[in-house]
Amino acid sequence: MKKILFVLIVFILALAAGCTPGEVTQVEIPSASLELSVPGLNPALNTTDANGRVAGILLGIWHGFISPVTMVLSFVNPDLQMYEVHNDGSQYNFGFLLGAAIVFVFLGVFGARRR
Repeated sequence: MKKILFVLIVFILALAAGCTPGEVTQVEIPSASLELSVPGLNPALNTTDANGRVAGILLGIWHGFISPVTMVLSFVNPDLQMYEVHNDGSQYNFGFLLGAAIVFVFLGVFGARRR
C-alpha cells in the first residue's frame, strides 16, 4: 500500500511540474554545459509577465511545493526555472519557502511512520 501511495504521489508531482514558472519550451539536452549564477537584485521584481500577471503568495506556495520535481527537471531542461522572476517580492518569497517546507514536513511525517 505504501508503494502505491508513493508512486501515486510521484505521479501527481510529475503532472504538477507542468505548472512550473516560465514559458513552454522544448527539451534539448546539450552535450555539455555548465551555468553558474549568484544571488543579486531581481530586475523583473513587481513587473508583469507576458500575460500581465505578477506571482504572489499563492503561486509562491505552489512553486515551493513542486520545487523538488522542478529542480530535477531543470537538470534536463536548462530553460526551466525553479523560481518565478515576475513576483511581488517578500510575499512570493515567503510563499515559496512555506511551500518547500510543507513538502519536507510531509516527507518527514510519512518517513517516520515506516516502523
